[in-house]
Amino acid sequence: MRRFYVENFGCRATQADGAVLERQLREHGFTPAGAPQQAEIMVLNTCTVTAAADQDIRAAIRRVHRQNPACRILVTGCYAQRAPREIAALPGVSAVIGNSHKPQLAQIACQLAPARPSPAAGRGEDAASAGQGQFTGAGLAEIYVGDIFAHTELAGASGFEAGARTRPNLKVQDGCNNRCSFCIIPAVRGRSRSLALPEAVREVQALAGAGYREVVISGINLGRWGRDLPGRQRFEHLVRGILEQTTVEKLRLSSVEPMDWSEELIALAAGSARIAKHAHVPMQSGSDRVLRQMHRKYRPWHYADRVRRIRAAMPEAAIGADVMVGFPAETDEDFAETRLMVEQLPFTYLHVFTYSARPGTPAAEMAQPAAAAVIKERNRVLRELAAHKKLEFMRRFVGREISALTLNLCENGSTEALTDNYLKLFLPGHYAPNQWLTARVESATADGLIAAA
Repeated sequence: MRRFYVENFGCRATQADGAVLERQLREHGFTPAGAPQQAEIMVLNTCTVTAAADQDIRAAIRRVHRQNPACRILVTGCYAQRAPREIAALPGVSAVIGNSHKPQLAQIACQLAPARPSPAAGRGEDAASAGQGQFTGAGLAEIYVGDIFAHTELAGASGFEAGARTRPNLKVQDGCNNRCSFCIIPAVRGRSRSLALPEAVREVQALAGAGYREVVISGINLGRWGRDLPGRQRFEHLVRGILEQTTVEKLRLSSVEPMDWSEELIALAAGSARIAKHAHVPMQSGSDRVLRQMHRKYRPWHYADRVRRIRAAMPEAAIGADVMVGFPAETDEDFAETRLMVEQLPFTYLHVFTYSARPGTPAAEMAQPAAAAVIKERNRVLRELAAHKKLEFMRRFVGREISALTLNLCENGSTEALTDNYLKLFLPGHYAPNQWLTARVESATADGLIAAA
């Protein structure tokens, strides 16, 4: 049997896609390898949300080819969908498989010829011909990329956080119908499509039956789940259905857009002990002018209202946001509005990132008004503000007892765990993963909560 190794890059949806690929490869007779160096088939499941993500993929291809020149490298995912010829030209790449053909990846792997130590690059079909799904077999650097917007169905399978044996991640939605001016994801993921409720329930119950205590549900635009299904169902229907029809102990919601945090969803999350008290609400900017340039579908006052409603309903919930700096339309005044909003709203953490021009997006055609040094400083300011707010929030729990799910062992002899409200808790001693434990918090540091011995 040929051995395979899947390396995932990017968001939780990509992690879940990786689990689907592993399942497919096993079903086709492949055996998992313990490390990339032991694999005959290496699958790189890619992200392309920023230029840095693309660079990481290219570095990974070079590393794999250098360390294991005999293996066949298959590159799939969003970067593969966006720039197949660019990837096909890299030494060591055997096939480039876009999101359009990801369900056929295991079949393509079966058709690969025996590995060669130094494959030549660049023998790719163009995306149009490969998009017909006619797999030509053993050619080097073959390209399998077609129209992602032709896809209307979604297959579900759970994935795992990197290195973890707990908290499986189930993708229940893919694609996006929004057209944010900076975002390439709709072009590489296609239209929004949802996993049917009965299938989502089966997947969650299978995980619960296997002994997993917490399940994370995720998607590219998770709050739009169900809009494409008969009856135009709502995300609340999915959450309620999972609670009513499964025995999962804890359900954690991944990122949900602000206007999808309806009053019904907030009440549902606040009222159920089985839903983790955690809301990730993408913000991007606190400037109305910038949000309009981004083509975001809410205004700053709408966003602030939703976050405050979530905090009122769940006083101790983790509330996080994505915030972008350096968008082409962002002036010093716009950034000042973003900073003020971050200061005023009850965030417990932020994901701060710098704008990266993506080819083919409207924002990529805009002029960049701020210098790189200015953008870097804006990034630093928000990160420091976020770190202060997070530490301030964590200190509220010092001296209190708190429950957390054990994750993995740390090098210093402690065990890392995750609380219901998304805080790291370090427990003295070694504990097996996937256990709910209660401990008294002794102190709070930048790294997380420290439990008393």
